[in-house]
Amino acid sequence: MNYLVVGAGNASRPVARLLNFLGYDVTVTDLKDISEFKIEFQRSLLEMEKEGVKLDMANKGPSIEGFEAVYMPPTLPDSAPIAQKIKSSDLKVLTNEKFSRIVNDLIPADIVGITGTMGKTTTTFITTSLFKQAGYKVWACSSLVNNLVSEAIVDGIVKGKAQECDVAIFELPHGTIGLLNSLDIKIGLLTNIAEDHLSEFGGSLELYRQRKLVLESMSETFIANNSCFDIISPQRKDALYYALDEDVDFKGSVGDESLTVHYKDGSFTTPFHMMSYFFENSVGASAVALTYGIKKEDIIDALTVFKGLPAHMEDVGIYNGRKVILDSAFLYDGMKITLDYFEDENVVLFLDHFDTLSVRDKAEVGQLISNYNIKVVIASGFNEVTQKVEIQAAHEILDAITNPNIKKIAVDDIQVAAQETLKYSESGDIILHMGPLIAYDRLTTVDKIMKGLEMGSKKYE
Repeated sequence: MNYLVVGAGNASRPVARLLNFLGYDVTVTDLKDISEFKIEFQRSLLEMEKEGVKLDMANKGPSIEGFEAVYMPPTLPDSAPIAQKIKSSDLKVLTNEKFSRIVNDLIPADIVGITGTMGKTTTTFITTSLFKQAGYKVWACSSLVNNLVSEAIVDGIVKGKAQECDVAIFELPHGTIGLLNSLDIKIGLLTNIAEDHLSEFGGSLELYRQRKLVLESMSETFIANNSCFDIISPQRKDALYYALDEDVDFKGSVGDESLTVHYKDGSFTTPFHMMSYFFENSVGASAVALTYGIKKEDIIDALTVFKGLPAHMEDVGIYNGRKVILDSAFLYDGMKITLDYFEDENVVLFLDHFDTLSVRDKAEVGQLISNYNIKVVIASGFNEVTQKVEIQAAHEILDAITNPNIKKIAVDDIQVAAQETLKYSESGDIILHMGPLIAYDRLTTVDKIMKGLEMGSKKYE
């Protein structure tokens, strides 16, 4: 069967690659030339081309002649000429539901799915650690590996990982859930729902919630943070809940370098050396593991040696006597937790651009920062999505900082921001990074930050 895949965007690429893997003749058509895509997307398209996918790029008027079936991404407007051609044709249309079932049938192992606005990456990482400690062969897909998790899942299927694992643990961002909306999830977990990504849902929190709650409908067993009780309980009476210091199914209590988890069949206490939001996410991961049947002894062993994960309160070393911490917090609650943790330190803060595919309230970021005794705030104006310097975005944050004791500096990009932290700090200070770009594009962003720190160390010795 000859498939036409419309667009080379985030939904279309994994669809095209998997269809090609299954033996179909696949052509991807897009209005843009391949050079107009980000480098990592160009690499993905070229890899697909090597595998046999035909690329029909920079085609302003693609034909549907010779094709028997088609996939159209949900972002394709009904008014688009290619959409009108398809509507008046007899082509078989591959929907997201049908594609999701194809993916599901290629994964023989149990699937654990984790979603939420904040904490899903951390919880996925910790859950993976618990299952591995218990001896399971885990196939884990999260934004730590590939920000577009749907591509990571398809890549794993193509490379045989789905057939080799005992259990699959997937972080499921809202985009991935939109594409893979009909999986059979053994255990689903919801960390929370906060106001973010609303620009992708027409400003509607309700539509964003509905997307997240697709996981609930796919899950045999569903676990949620107790903050979501009012959302979940009307439609899922058998849901389980977790939280810190609340009387729920899985209750976590924080001690002096320890974490205690209480649950129906007992409790356990484990040494725990992490900070801030790792506590509650570890309770959520423990809830998944206990529900699946993992012994508490394995959970204790895993959490005892847990050292965190990249870009989440990550200590990347000492530069000229300053400890540097990289954190990907970018929503109000997450940033507050991080800033609270360092409130007794002398902090120089540098921020990346807060808009990715979603446009965020940058003034709110500045207002939050105003509440802390931070020495200097350096904000970058470079948007990794548009690949443009949008210095006004940096000024939106800085202009909202009303604390007169905070020095405010806007720079063109995150590499310069990292470099300048050495200029405005002293030995013994904490240099702290926050912002979404590490999660959105970890490799590129961290590389720029590390280069900036190295240059700053030499320049401001």
